[in-house]
Amino acid sequence: MTNLPLSHLSVLDLTAHRAGPTAVRQLADWGAHVVKIEQPGNEGADATGSSRHGFDFQNLHRNKKAMTLNLKSKEGHAIFMKLAEKADVIVENYRSDVKHRLKVDYDTLAKVNPRIVYGSIAGFGQSGPDAARPGVDQIAQGMGGLMSITGEPGRGPMRVGIPIADLTSGLLLAQAIILALYNRERTGKGQWVHTSLIEAQIFMLDFQAARWLIKGEVPKQAGNDHPTGIPTGVFPTSDGHINIAASGQNLWIRCAKALGAPELLDHPEHATGALRSQHRKAVNERIAAVTRTNTSAHWIEALNKAGVPCGPINTIDKTFAEPQVQHLGIARPVKHPKLGDIKVVGQPINLSDFPQPKELRPTPELGQDTADVLSGLGYDRKAIDGLRAAGVI
Repeated sequence: MTNLPLSHLSVLDLTAHRAGPTAVRQLADWGAHVVKIEQPGNEGADATGSSRHGFDFQNLHRNKKAMTLNLKSKEGHAIFMKLAEKADVIVENYRSDVKHRLKVDYDTLAKVNPRIVYGSIAGFGQSGPDAARPGVDQIAQGMGGLMSITGEPGRGPMRVGIPIADLTSGLLLAQAIILALYNRERTGKGQWVHTSLIEAQIFMLDFQAARWLIKGEVPKQAGNDHPTGIPTGVFPTSDGHINIAASGQNLWIRCAKALGAPELLDHPEHATGALRSQHRKAVNERIAAVTRTNTSAHWIEALNKAGVPCGPINTIDKTFAEPQVQHLGIARPVKHPKLGDIKVVGQPINLSDFPQPKELRPTPELGQDTADVLSGLGYDRKAIDGLRAAGVI
C-alpha cells in the first residue's frame, strides 16, 4: 500500500468503541502505517460488543498492525513514549480525563515530539460541565436533538438506525487530523485536534438546526416526509413502496406528468410549494392513489426518464445486489487467515491517482505485531520475552 497518499505517515491507535476507530480507519485505508495498541490479555469482546472475529470488529480495524501494551506500567509507558517520538499521529477516544491520568495527553507527548498531531474524540468535549461524562452514540442522538425529529409524528422519539454520531465524529476527526498535517507542512509543528459526539451530532442537524438558530422554529417529526420539501417521501406501489423527491415547481410538474396524472397540477391545493406544504397529507394521499396502480419498477422507470429523483426502498441485501452498487465495488474483499474470504465496507472516496488496492489487509489478531514493533525500537528477543513475562505486553 506504498502508493497511497498517506503511506508516509505513522499512526498510533489508542481507540476503542466506534468513533475513534472510524477516524483511524480513514487513515489506515489510505495507506497510513497504523499500530493499534491494546491492553494485554484482552481477548474478550470489544467495547462495541463485537468479538474480535465478529463482523463489526473486522470492518472497523482492517489495514492495521496490532500490539499489546500496558500503559499503566512504567515500562509500558516508556515504550509508548519511544513510539510517540517517531509517530506522526496519535488518536484516542478516552473520556476526557483518562489520557491525563495515563500521561499520554497531548502536552506530555508534544514535549518529546513537537510535530505530533494528536486527535481526540470524547462524548461531550474536552472541557466544560459535561466533559468527564461517559457518552455513547444514542445518548448523543437524544441530547443532540436528532431523536426529536426522527420518526413519525406522535410516535415518540426515535433513534436513527446507524450510530450516526459515532460515525460522523470519526469522519470529522479524520478531516481535522489531515488539516493539522497539512498545516504542519508549513509550520513544522503539530497540534491537538478534537471533536465530540455531541458536536458532530449538532453539526449533522444542518438545516434543521438553522431553522431554530435563524428562524426560531423548533423542527418536529415528519416521518418519511421531508420536513420542508413537499412532496418528498415514501409512496405505496402495487408491489411495495418507493421514494419520490419532487419538491420545487419544475420537479413537481415533471412528476405529475410522469405519473400520468396531469390533473394533480390543476388542484388548487397544489398550485405553489407553500400550498403543497400546507396540505402535505392530502397531496401525498392523491399521489399515493396513483402510485398504487402500478409496480415499483414501472414508476421508477417512468420517473427516472422524466428526471425526477426516485428509487426503491431496499433491505441491505438488495442494496448490495443493486447493479450500480456492484459496479462501484464498495463491498471490498479481504482474505482472513481464520475467517477465509470475507468482505467489508470499503471507502466511498475515489481518487483518480490513487485507486484503492484490490484487497484490504485483514484485521490483526490481538498483539499479532507486538514483537515486530518492539524489534523496530531495538528490543531483542530476550527483552521482549521479559516484557511479556512481566505483563507489560
